[in-house]
Amino acid sequence: MRITKLTLCLVTLFPAAGYSQPQSGPLELTSRLGAKLYGLSPDQKLSDAQAKLAADPKNVDLIVALAKAQAARRQYKEAVATDTAGLAVAPTNGTLLLERGHYELGLREFAAAKRDLARAAELTPDVLEVFYHLGLAHFYLGEFTEAGAAFAKARELSKSDDGLISSSNWLYVSLLRAGKASQAEEVLARITPEVKNTDAHDVFYLRLLRFYQGKTSESDLLPPPPQGDDLEAELAFDTTAFGLGNWNLAHHQAKRAKELFSKILEGQAWNTFGFVGSEVELKRLR
Repeated sequence: MRITKLTLCLVTLFPAAGYSQPQSGPLELTSRLGAKLYGLSPDQKLSDAQAKLAADPKNVDLIVALAKAQAARRQYKEAVATDTAGLAVAPTNGTLLLERGHYELGLREFAAAKRDLARAAELTPDVLEVFYHLGLAHFYLGEFTEAGAAFAKARELSKSDDGLISSSNWLYVSLLRAGKASQAEEVLARITPEVKNTDAHDVFYLRLLRFYQGKTSESDLLPPPPQGDDLEAELAFDTTAFGLGNWNLAHHQAKRAKELFSKILEGQAWNTFGFVGSEVELKRLR
């Protein structure tokens, strides 16, 4: 399936305040391209999590649960505040640092996320997700060699094909963006035909890895842009298009990369890693 060819005008390639987000919940941030990004209105799960924590305010598990419920409604600013309050109770809790770092990535607070995730790595050095998100912080900051080191550690900690797939995807593009093409190719050697995903979301990364190996074409790789409020379709498109955009950047195809990144920003799920990364890359390419 082919993505519709975009008109190559400045507004399309570099959307600023020109790309809009619906307002249904609290304002979370103004993006680096000038768009106001909003959370979603509270739901019953969020209300229930608030009530449970109010009854037991120092329960770290309930603090984490509330932050996750807030993040599920794209209320990342509120989730960060919840985790910050939790860290006042349990300052060396690696889970709280991991979660806060995750939400700081969504808020485009990359330096703060890097600090939290580096501290989480010191406290919980055997948790894959810590190094995975630390890799993302480095990647968004343009620290591609450091991102590669973090994703390599995440891959080392993988205990399943799913962890291998997701970590390998980001490790490959980090090394590619760092100018280490030969090392990037070595990453693909572990992605044999026997590697299968069990998490439905990792199928997007596995397809990208097959593309990097030359086993599928761009036209077969890229899903159609989402229509309407279809979060799963948007996640599939954002993940795949961002990986493909990075591949194009590394292969000196900036024009095509801009098209892909710009198309991602036409969606609504501003908290996906592909959406965050597309803002970052378009800002760099200005």
